[in-house]
Amino acid sequence: MKLFEFEAKEILRERGLATPRGRVASNPAEAAAIARELGKPVAIKAQILVAGRGKAGGIVFADDPQSAQAAAAELLGKTVKGCRVDKVLVEEKLEIADQFYASVTIDRQARRYVALASADGGVDIEQVAAQSATAIARHRIDPDTGFPQSEAESLVKRIPRISQQMLESVREKKADPQLEADISAFGRVLAMLFQVALEYDAELVEINPLAKVASGTFVAADARIILDDNALFRHPAFGDRSLTRADDTPREAEARRQDLTYVDLSGDIGIVGNGAGLVMATMDLIRLHGGEPANFLDIGGGAQAEIISKGLKFVMAKPEVKAVLINVLGGITRCDEVARGVIEALDGAGTKKPIAIRMMGTNEEEGTRMLKEAGVTVYADMETAANEIMRLKQRQVN
Repeated sequence: MKLFEFEAKEILRERGLATPRGRVASNPAEAAAIARELGKPVAIKAQILVAGRGKAGGIVFADDPQSAQAAAAELLGKTVKGCRVDKVLVEEKLEIADQFYASVTIDRQARRYVALASADGGVDIEQVAAQSATAIARHRIDPDTGFPQSEAESLVKRIPRISQQMLESVREKKADPQLEADISAFGRVLAMLFQVALEYDAELVEINPLAKVASGTFVAADARIILDDNALFRHPAFGDRSLTRADDTPREAEARRQDLTYVDLSGDIGIVGNGAGLVMATMDLIRLHGGEPANFLDIGGGAQAEIISKGLKFVMAKPEVKAVLINVLGGITRCDEVARGVIEALDGAGTKKPIAIRMMGTNEEEGTRMLKEAGVTVYADMETAANEIMRLKQRQVN
């Protein structure tokens, strides 16, 4: 689950990190009032759950309340990077002296958190990595020892620009108190990000840019936090958000409400299977045969007839779907339950589409018999089923 920028900043602010003064507005008049209270130039920032909004016109600067109101009126209701803007964050425009990048994320290969730091803040970190892998300092965090500030400061010292400044200080045999203070402050920020990641079961806690303002203070100019969906039961404050995501299509949002594992796609062949790997392999097979999947739907292991029926009816109800391919390997999923669910769906669906089924495994013979009696053919292998669904789809098109 992605948090909005203003939510991420509130979490960081509660832990002592400076953030720009400001508040959220849901209409242009509120934006003007906030700008008036701040009494200085402001940034009007679209609150959407995708990165890169600045380049897409989702951040606008305003010098006074009138222009803030006009900027908010322009952004609110607008679609930025495929997301509708319903709120804007109105906050003071910072006078940035320098900017950095700081984050804690998960290194899945190493099975632990990794802290990242760079002197190239304010741009996509992927762009920085593409230009120079050495521009980003990394530290894999030992889960047994954590990430104390001393280790965080050691990471900061490995940022190329900072290490160069330290080397110059040694050569000149002259201490640089400001550099030492910056390293300490940056280290505190990184150590705090790790604590936030632990506390919130976060997959990513990112500040980009981490701005150093004229006074020397480090400020989170922008922030992102992504929580692990599987840990939301530990965070009831966000529980009511688990069924709604700003980047969902209307059908994905409805599928989430129905507890279906569903992804909307642009093709015209519906896909139903059990297990994400099998569903993806089925989608690849359809593409290999020249078709395009209309969706991804995983009924999961051990699915009962009710879930199978609900999922199949949901897929058939999509107007663009011309035919549906069902691919099931029955381990803990029983083929007779699959057959029962398919028959219920075909009997009760308001919209019916041609289907092809490949099904094998537990209670396969019973499930095949049930479907045959209902007039539904079960195909022996994926290739045959894929060929048949392409034929059925073409017949629908013609």
